[in-house]
Amino acid sequence: MSISEQTPQGPRTKRTNCHTCLGRGIIIDYPCPKCKGSGQIQIRERILVKVPPGVDNGSCIRVHGKGAPGSKGGAPGDLYAVIHVGEHEIFERHGNEILCETLIDFVQAVFGAEIQVPTLEGPAKMRIPAGTQTGTIFRLRGKGLINPQTGQPGDQHVKVTIVTPTRLNERQKKFLMKYAMATE
Repeated sequence: MSISEQTPQGPRTKRTNCHTCLGRGIIIDYPCPKCKGSGQIQIRERILVKVPPGVDNGSCIRVHGKGAPGSKGGAPGDLYAVIHVGEHEIFERHGNEILCETLIDFVQAVFGAEIQVPTLEGPAKMRIPAGTQTGTIFRLRGKGLINPQTGQPGDQHVKVTIVTPTRLNERQKKFLMKYAMATE
């Protein structure tokens, strides 16, 4: 279909698709109420997508043949699923490394201890050395997320916070006072 329009430089012809048949060359007298003559309808379909370990926000997974159908009966295209990773209640992600925090008591910090910490694979034992300070970060090698390109795991970092006792009985207070006086 050609449209002529007058411009200051003279007449100009512009080619465009027909608004009735959309360039197909066929006008349907009684179009289907579902597809309105396009030959295609939208349907909802659940598709299971295998998400590889370690993918991050914005990663795309291609699902072959599950996209929109091709024109004039052509094969369907591909579907691209964009990944959005949610926040975790325990772990904080930094690339393939993860961080979590754990609480230890005063006695564990002073004398050292073996504690259990959460990992992606379940609880793991971790050694706290004597004299550990609050805010110390320990590393658990290979307990992080898998790097999708290399298949190698990252590390998990565990930040310890010492919980100060808030309710002491008289005996405990006396022991702590003796300790305080001995360090003067």
